[in-house]
Amino acid sequence: MQYCMMTYEIFLALCGFALVSSITPGPNNLMLMASGANFGFWRTIPHMLGIGIGFTVMIVVIGFGLIRIFDHFPIATTVLTVFSVTYLLWLAWKIAHASSPRTAESAGTPLTFLQAALFQWVNPKAWTMALTAITLYAPQRSVSAIVLVAVIFGAINLPSVSCWTVLGQQMRRWLSSPRRLAAFNWTMATLLVLSLYPVVLAS
Repeated sequence: MQYCMMTYEIFLALCGFALVSSITPGPNNLMLMASGANFGFWRTIPHMLGIGIGFTVMIVVIGFGLIRIFDHFPIATTVLTVFSVTYLLWLAWKIAHASSPRTAESAGTPLTFLQAALFQWVNPKAWTMALTAITLYAPQRSVSAIVLVAVIFGAINLPSVSCWTVLGQQMRRWLSSPRRLAAFNWTMATLLVLSLYPVVLAS
């Protein structure tokens, strides 16, 4: 009985961690908000699916062995941080210089499913979420525990990140002014850069 109660409590804690970490601002959510504003909800669906499925796969891969690299070679964390921060700074520049919504419809392209899925591997927040989830909720690295963590995140992550796309889409009419859109994109780019502060500080 006590074991079941502990299991239930851990399950609730895992769900809470997945919800809070998935719905709070970070590179994925800020990029989805910008994509929703520039391209609309439907064109951003592959981006959202790439995040949800890509991050789920990432948890499985990390849980089944990749986490041991960071256990044995701490320098790998530093290398990953430098590469990720550099890539995200480039993405911030791209967001800041995005076209207007009308121009984007004909000329711009949102992230594809594959691009969004691969982006998880250079997203410092995604790495932190995955490593923390495995460490806290699958400490024995058993198959069942790792799969459970991945499934919970997969079920919670997609609807959570979709909220940011909807928020961005709702702003499209207001962003029809080129000046407003430019201010919005520069704000999103700045917030994306600022989201890297905890990562850089921790390193």
